[in-house]
This record gives sequence, structure tokens and C-alpha cells, in this order.
Amino acid sequence: MENPYASDALKGMRAVVCGASKGIGRATAEMLAACGADVIALSRSAPDIPGVRSISLDLEDAAAIEKTIAGILVAGPIHILINNAGGPPGGPLLDNEVADFEAPFKRHLHAAHRITQMVVPAMEEADLGRIVNIISTSVREPILNIGLSNTLRGAMASWAKSLSRELPACVTINNILPGFTDTDRLDSLADSIHEKTGRSKEDIQDTWISQVPIGRLIDPRETASAITFLCLPQSGGIRGVSLAVDGGRMRSI
Repeated sequence: MENPYASDALKGMRAVVCGASKGIGRATAEMLAACGADVIALSRSAPDIPGVRSISLDLEDAAAIEKTIAGILVAGPIHILINNAGGPPGGPLLDNEVADFEAPFKRHLHAAHRITQMVVPAMEEADLGRIVNIISTSVREPILNIGLSNTLRGAMASWAKSLSRELPACVTINNILPGFTDTDRLDSLADSIHEKTGRSKEDIQDTWISQVPIGRLIDPRETASAITFLCLPQSGGIRGVSLAVDGGRMRSI
């Protein structure tokens, strides 16, 4: 899939993409860069993405977040923030202990909140800010066997909607809700279901695809295209929405 936007659509804008080592995060970093943004990719592994500066960062480490974001801001404002992180393991919610919530909430909600607090003042001074959270369709229709993830994603959606009423007029915040997307995360979920049920991964994937009107998994670059649209200067009228990129799978309006 080619970049659907002009190569200078985001020229002059600095972007930070969390969880950019693979999947939707990486595709987003690549597309933002292709649109002319100065992109900084954050992940534990500091991914090698052409034309993108990469920094190793553990989103569960609050002190490291403070240091890293402060260092980035020294060079100028961050105009685009993509909040994204790997989801927690699957399994029934009742099997989770309270302690199981700590790490996922740290790297998702806690990290997103602190980074947002740090970048918004400079966004307001620059008179332009775009915050996009990559969460899940489970905020509308909980998905079986990932109860902890469902809980976390719902918290992220409520957090973002609350902020949409508080942020400066020039700063937007929106959510992207990926459906069944061709990523390592989905592959890991298939492995988990296979181990618990004995069903083949092919059968599991066929079941997923049968629920999607377009009859296939979503390409991460399709999701990145929707994210990029929400980051355009011309998208300032879109605020506090949760946009599904799921091939029509969800049944809710």
C-alpha cells in the first residue's frame, strides 16, 4: 500500500510514536515520515526504520519516560503523539490477580497520561497538536479471552474522551480501534487460543475472517493511513472520536 497523502502533508511537524518496533506502531512511524514529519520512534528495541530516529524506552519506567520526553522537547515541540503499546496476555478476566493489572496500566494509561501532560504545553504554544491513541474495538464490544486487555482499553477510551473536553482548542485527541489486524499480536493471540483449545491456528484465523465483511485481515498500513489522517493540520475538527479500522466486523453503530 502506497502512502495516500502528499509527501509534505506533515512537513515541519515533529512526531513521537510509541511502541514503534513492529505492527501498527511501525507502519504509523513509516507513514508519518513519508508524509514529511520528523519522526521519533520509541520502543524497548529502538527499531531501525529508514528516515526515523529511534530511542529505546521502556514505557513501564516512569523515570525513563520523564527523561526521554524532556530531552526530545529540548529540540522543539512535539506536534504529534501516538500512544501505543503491546497488549497484555490473553485469558479469562477472573484468572487475573490484581497485580496483573499493574504493568499493562503502567505502559498504556500511565505512560500516555504522563507523556501527554509533558507535550501539551508546547503543542499549545505551537498552536497545533494531534494525539492519537491506538487501542481496540473491545472498547465497544468486549472480545472473548482477553478480559484484562478489554478493561485496559476501555479505561484508555474514557481517559481520552475526558481529555477531549479539557485540552486547548488547537490540540485534538482521538482513538483508533484496530480490528483483526495482520500483526504479531494477533498471531500470539492465535497461539494462546490454540494452546487452550487445541484448535489449529488456521481454523482460528478462518473464524476471525468469517466475521469480517471484507473477508481478510487488516493491513497495518491501512490502520496507519487512518492515524495519519487524524494527524493532519486539516483534521482539527475531529476531536474525541473512536474510529474503528476493522473491515466492518463490529455490529454496533
